[in-house]
Amino acid sequence: MDTVTSAQVINKDALLRHWLGHRNLTRRVIEAFPEKELFGFSIGGMRPFSQLAIELLSIGGPAMESIVKDEPLPYNEEALRLITKEQILAKWDEQTDVITRYFNQLPLERFSETFNLFGQYEFPIIDDIFYFIDNEIHHRGQGYVYLRALGIEPPMFWERD
Repeated sequence: MDTVTSAQVINKDALLRHWLGHRNLTRRVIEAFPEKELFGFSIGGMRPFSQLAIELLSIGGPAMESIVKDEPLPYNEEALRLITKEQILAKWDEQTDVITRYFNQLPLERFSETFNLFGQYEFPIIDDIFYFIDNEIHHRGQGYVYLRALGIEPPMFWERD
């Protein structure tokens, strides 16, 4: 009989550092926008970057809290009424702290458990976390397109500190 051994590719701390690196970069993209364009500029019918940032704010922190407390909560983007860049950045920092706090409370054993995210999706928690990161990368890419269209050089995508 063959014995199958599994090697760990990334540990929990490295995964959190990876996610927080993406959050740091997305924060810099938000900072790069002039206030008016953050809320009003779009291309091809896509939402302004402020709305994309508010979507991200409505997912990461609230979802991690919901997962750790094992209390599926509905998605609620409408609860955030942020009307200035300063408010978005402050909420970004607050929610990054929430992500960090709850991620650190999540035991490794739970990463393979299924969780009913926002009462809509049943996936393993690790897949939910990858979704949070992937969704942020996707929307940040839209922000890069907007910034370039506005003649603004976006931050380098590999600079995540």
